Amino acid sequence: LAGLAKGRARARLSTLAEAADGRFNDHHARLARMLPDQSDDLAKPIAEVTVLLDQAIAAVPAATTNAPLIDASTGEMTAAPTGLATAVEPISALPGSGPDVARAVIGEIGLDMTVFGTGPRLCSWAKISPRTVQSGRKTGKATTGKGNPYLKAALGQMAMGAAKTDTFLGARYRRLAKRMPKAKALAALERSILVVIFHLLADPTATFKDLGADYYEKRVDKQRHTANLVRQLEALGHHVTLTTAA
Repeated sequence: LAGLAKGRARARLSTLAEAADGRFNDHHARLARMLPDQSDDLAKPIAEVTVLLDQAIAAVPAATTNAPLIDASTGEMTAAPTGLATAVEPISALPGSGPDVARAVIGEIGLDMTVFGTGPRLCSWAKISPRTVQSGRKTGKATTGKGNPYLKAALGQMAMGAAKTDTFLGARYRRLAKRMPKAKALAALERSILVVIFHLLADPTATFKDLGADYYEKRVDKQRHTANLVRQLEALGHHVTLTTAA
């Protein structure tokens, strides 16, 4: 049993072997055998419910004559064509997402984004927007609020998965985690993901396109950044001569 350990647990093989010695008998073996049997028994109804969810999600846009769509020029909601494909696929394309978590999000917020109107309003309803508490002249920060626990759980799963990827969302998390607690950075990433989901559902013809992990580096003003670095070096008493690289 100790030899099956993986990762950092392999550094404590002797301790694991000592803990397992004499503590695993036939009774424990029977209990362990029940766990995969129980998982197999639940797999079939889960698969049946998943099929029903996909059918219901695919049928809603086709049955709606005024499916939401955002006009790129005005930013207002207009009518979208009918007979659209299921909304699970575009959401599943997000880093850290998948069909199961996409169904969970759609099940909580629906497909009609005209109910919310804008992405920030959806984030405010979901209680993942920054919030302040004011008492007299004092203004302080506060938690985002309770919100929908099932939606927050799905967004949290997506954020934790996206934070580990070499994508724009992963770069955004690492950028935020440098100056704030990791839990707060994850909450900010959840908000970004929900805004993306809003636009994917508001415009059923839209698809997700990653901006790239180097998105922030490309937006840096090189001349301004160079001038700031030269000024800092001169303040330390250095004479700076710049030569353009080939």
